[in-house]
Amino acid sequence: MHSFPLRTTRRLLGTLALAGTAAGLLLPATALADTWPAKPIKVIVNFPAGGAADQIARAVTVPLQAALGQPVVVENRGGAGGNIGGEAVAKSPADGYTLLMSSGGMVSVNPHLYPKMPFDPTKDLVPVAAAARVLVFLEVRPTLPVNNIEEFMKYVKANPGKLSFGTPGNGSSPHLAAEMLKAQANVFAVHVPYRGAAPAMQDLLGGQVDFMFDPGIGLQHVKAGKLKLLAVGSSKRSPLFPDVPTLDEVGLKGFDADTWFGFYAPAGTPPDVVSRLNREINKVLATPAVRERIHALGGVPAPMSPADFNARAAIDSTRFGALIKARNITGD
Repeated sequence: MHSFPLRTTRRLLGTLALAGTAAGLLLPATALADTWPAKPIKVIVNFPAGGAADQIARAVTVPLQAALGQPVVVENRGGAGGNIGGEAVAKSPADGYTLLMSSGGMVSVNPHLYPKMPFDPTKDLVPVAAAARVLVFLEVRPTLPVNNIEEFMKYVKANPGKLSFGTPGNGSSPHLAAEMLKAQANVFAVHVPYRGAAPAMQDLLGGQVDFMFDPGIGLQHVKAGKLKLLAVGSSKRSPLFPDVPTLDEVGLKGFDADTWFGFYAPAGTPPDVVSRLNREINKVLATPAVRERIHALGGVPAPMSPADFNARAAIDSTRFGALIKARNITGD
């Protein structure tokens, strides 16, 4: 049996202790990836209940919890254009148990609207999975004396400042769509921002506002004859309403206000956990029940990799950032 001088023994023990500490630091991420999920997962929706983000989140999380074997709980934290919910997730532990469901505007629009955001969405969040591409539908109250998009454009031009439009808030995709319309058609209407798409839709139904770019939650009212659908703010017609023209077709060339909704996680979330979530969410998006829910919103399921989702946000950041600057749009 060998014996070592006391100084050498202490040095060896110190080296072993450091090695053990380093190994301990490496274990959590690996262990997490191997055992995740071991407890319920929370999905924070950064917009109020009833909107497109909320409906998509709830459509996806029900089958997702069956796939993961753990409860997946949805929590709504709206406000500040989605920044309140986004910050809550960005500052949560990066362990895969807190996720964000948001429109892509959290990454591509909000940095242009809020110069002093409480977090950096491009650095403090990582994309997990896209969920849907959501179209916006130009709808008007039933008593507005127009029946098609051509009549609407003439009416708006003939009544500058007399019409109002509702949106889920400053800088939301419906707001940006309306600003695109105003800029390209050279018309003026009064913006009425709400705290979410659902209350804006209620006031459109009640006649308190004249029109709205709807992210799909009001299509049931269109089918019931309670609203008039005049056009689609997308590059292509909606399969749900193949006879309704796009704004591009009626002269607003290149008009495309589609927005992408998806899931994010705090930066530093183990890549294996992100990959697992991406795979499972993409599988869920392929199921008939979820596809039907998204189609009912006028949207299209959009399974893609985290890298492709991130690239999509970069494209939108460029085009929407230019519009925000040109129209001098600011956040709430």
